[in-house]
Amino acid sequence: MAGEGADPGDAQVAVEAVFREERGLLLASLVRRFGDLDLAEEVTSEAIEAALRHWPAEGVPARPGAWLLTTARRKAVDRLRRDQAYAARLAVLQADAERGEAVAAPAGTDELPDERLQLFFTCAHPALAAEDRTALTLRCLAGLTTPEVARAFLVPTATMAQRIVRAKKKIREARIPFRVPGPDELPERLPGVLQVVYSVFTEGYAASSGPRLQRLDLAEEALRLARILHRLLPGERESAGLLALLLLVHARRAARTGPEGEPVLLEDQDRRLWDRPMIDEGRALVVRALTGGPAGPYGVQAAIAALHDEAADVGSTDWAQIVALYDVLLTLTPSPVVEVNRAVAVAMRDGPAEGLALLDGLGGEPRLRAYGPYAVARGDLLSRLGRDGEAAVAYREALELAGTEPERAALRRKVGEG
Repeated sequence: MAGEGADPGDAQVAVEAVFREERGLLLASLVRRFGDLDLAEEVTSEAIEAALRHWPAEGVPARPGAWLLTTARRKAVDRLRRDQAYAARLAVLQADAERGEAVAAPAGTDELPDERLQLFFTCAHPALAAEDRTALTLRCLAGLTTPEVARAFLVPTATMAQRIVRAKKKIREARIPFRVPGPDELPERLPGVLQVVYSVFTEGYAASSGPRLQRLDLAEEALRLARILHRLLPGERESAGLLALLLLVHARRAARTGPEGEPVLLEDQDRRLWDRPMIDEGRALVVRALTGGPAGPYGVQAAIAALHDEAADVGSTDWAQIVALYDVLLTLTPSPVVEVNRAVAVAMRDGPAEGLALLDGLGGEPRLRAYGPYAVARGDLLSRLGRDGEAAVAYREALELAGTEPERAALRRKVGEG
């Protein structure tokens, strides 16, 4: 123990710190041992409650995570002894999971084995609905409470609770194994895991609705998850690419909004506010992501972000290289959104008329009708060409699609100027 008669406030802080940093480890270890997310979450909560009772009087243990794991395991065993039917059902689930594991986790230890990778793949299993995968990942691996996850999705807490229950039920009834896919399955399954983390970051970087342009809490949780994933899969170049991309984009967070929360375009940002250590870390990861074989989509996007971050200003940005990288990205993940971004880069390289011609050529794509940045890009290029009336029409289209109040305020100003 760290000391007798510890201050209750210190104990509370210690519990919260352990919960935030080691909850995913604790939960993953318990799910691996007992094969059930509900049981693991319940005994994790009970262990936390026990810590809040004992640590203020007895002192914070030297290894608080191990203390919580031991306590949670004992509570799980006690519960299974009381409920034999539940124990029998869990035994079947655990047997299924263990048949899929090449090596069993070491037994009889009070250390926290890092089994979060199995939990990543369980939460992001393709049998689950896409929205359920993201919700479950935030709940189990990011350690957000159900109300916090509900706020992230801007839905009522009851709705989110039902969504999480539905996902857990699917895992249980479909007997989805708690394991890392084998080498033959990993290429197919890893993109789904990366996409979940990227989706969380995207909502944090550019909120879909609400009073703020950025949700920094979500962006930082996604960054934390990406770090964990890269640490667990150090040899996977796309996990390095995803982490690099998030670092290089998040490095600009302080410059992306003005004093009133209004959006600040890349060309107008004060680059002195960019997080240079984060950029340096991201650039090093880009090298790793692009070395040793064909590039993946996250590695290519990270390389584009690095070129933006390395430039002293918009004028000195290597737009030719950015266009070339978008060409590569289109071969990997062809989509109208990538086409829009490429057209904007072409406009910066060759002039607004060239970019506008490309955007107008995409006008028949149905998915772009609900994509606000497409209308904004057309408005900006029309404005640069002096076609203010047409620009105002495009900005009004974007205004109808804008999700956040800062975006709407900025577009109203553009319409007025047009």
